[in-house]
Amino acid sequence: MPDPTSAAATFEFGLNSFGEVATDGGRVQDDAETARLLVEEAVRAEAMGLDIFSVGEHYRPDHIDTATPVLLAAMATATRRIRLGTSVTVLSTNDPVRLYHDFSTLDAVSDGRAQLVVGRASATDSFPLFGYELGDYEALFEEKLDLFLRLQREDTVTWSGAFRAPLVGQRLRPRMPTGGIPTWIGVGGSPHSVLRAARYGLPLMLAVIGGRPQRFAGLVDLYQRALAEAGHSPQPIGQHSLGLVADTDKEAAETWWQYWKPVVTSLATERGFYAPTWERYRDEIDHGALFVGSPETVARKIARTARDLRLNRFDLKYDILHLPRQARARTIELLGREVAPRVRELLAEEPAGA
Repeated sequence: MPDPTSAAATFEFGLNSFGEVATDGGRVQDDAETARLLVEEAVRAEAMGLDIFSVGEHYRPDHIDTATPVLLAAMATATRRIRLGTSVTVLSTNDPVRLYHDFSTLDAVSDGRAQLVVGRASATDSFPLFGYELGDYEALFEEKLDLFLRLQREDTVTWSGAFRAPLVGQRLRPRMPTGGIPTWIGVGGSPHSVLRAARYGLPLMLAVIGGRPQRFAGLVDLYQRALAEAGHSPQPIGQHSLGLVADTDKEAAETWWQYWKPVVTSLATERGFYAPTWERYRDEIDHGALFVGSPETVARKIARTARDLRLNRFDLKYDILHLPRQARARTIELLGREVAPRVRELLAEEPAGA
């Protein structure tokens, strides 16, 4: 049996949802049904022993995660243990004062279970919606991150910047715990974002959604060196990736392909991605960023990636547009009951760096 104090035993598992509408018996669920389904899935994730349930922030058709703190608060009332967070909060187009109030309140009602992953946004729908200029993409994030962290780390804040009204001796309530709540930086591959996370001493969440996860190893090295040079203690590293767990590899691959293919086809047109083919899809499962398969297959891939990237946490983005709710439920059950304990066994057998 692994030592319960070892890194393997404390490796964390989370679920990420982007609020994509599900189907039930071939019928597309409406927005309200999908919102209630997310609360049910958070309850199921807790029952299966998972550590974290996170919801994204999007403003696109067939996504209902536009008011993430409200969804998380509903989950807080229905659960007791599982931590509740975001994946990702688009900090650039949020007001840090409003965000503080939302998450200090969530932390209070959930008895200290709130956390966030903040990022600059890969989809930019929120910029025109809330009246921000894409030309300010980088400056917005830098200024708002600085203010959000000061609000968390200081009792009263006096501050001025370019994008909101100044603050003078402001003390927000309800108060967060001293030092704030866990706030991760989401990174899609930018060294500048990695260095920013290290500069502030924040945990790092790697968004690995295409290609081999091992290509992020250099960014992990950079992050750990920069943390040390900035005088910060080591911080957790997590990975966010897409996938589905089913009883067999064949069932998982065929099910995910049916719903993944139309989504990627649409993105290929919108963003210039490659058009999906079965061959490329299989390569993403075998060697790339898709964690699709039976519990043993997915567990072995997570363990291998965790060793290569020195991970402390793995979050599976389990929903995709129109995926049947039964397949979503089965993924949650298998991830908690079979994949998570198997990964911890594998990591205990072969420690990182072996």
